[in-house]
Amino acid sequence: MEVAGGGVVSASSSSPRRVVVAVDESEESMHALSWCLSNVVSAAKAAAAPPPAVVLVHARSPPRPFYYSAVDGAGEMIEILLPLLLRCNSDRRLIGEAGMLRSRWFLLAAGCLLTQQVMDSMDQYMASAADTVVTKAKSICTAFPNVRVETCVEKGDPRDVICGAAEKAGADMVVMGSHGYGFLQRALLGSVSNHCVHNCKCPVVVVKRPGAKQ
Repeated sequence: MEVAGGGVVSASSSSPRRVVVAVDESEESMHALSWCLSNVVSAAKAAAAPPPAVVLVHARSPPRPFYYSAVDGAGEMIEILLPLLLRCNSDRRLIGEAGMLRSRWFLLAAGCLLTQQVMDSMDQYMASAADTVVTKAKSICTAFPNVRVETCVEKGDPRDVICGAAEKAGADMVVMGSHGYGFLQRALLGSVSNHCVHNCKCPVVVVKRPGAKQ
């Protein structure tokens, strides 16, 4: 676990009242949520303080127009490429904008045109994926019935969405998982957690899964 912004989790009268937890389809984010519930909520209970409200924040990027070619002429290539595109991004380790960027590289390599129908299908897929993420996260929270759970799903770069949601919610703390990206991935895509550490106005806790690579 890494704590940034001067925040510590302890049983004290200053226990956080509102905690933003960034969630996506990765196990890292769900582990961070479980850590938050087990530690932050327990700290509040030990301090005889009310349990904090947990705000689940998920960012999803809207489909973006890509380059055009004649590949779409018969429509057959689109039917082949769309399932491959969704499968290419199915692990969702690259959340939000980063995931769409990887999909974009895939499509550009194939010289594919995205019609409005395909764009709509992608948007529906992203919305469905967001619903799945939020449902899973809320199910984890049911083990703590005294905790009030709120949700926030917004389109946009996850870095901006998380920081913006934390400010709007008046968060006392932001908790997020560490995806353990290597140097090259961080250099190309940027680290969401690093951005939040430096731009959120409250302490940010970055939680690593046990056994995760440093």
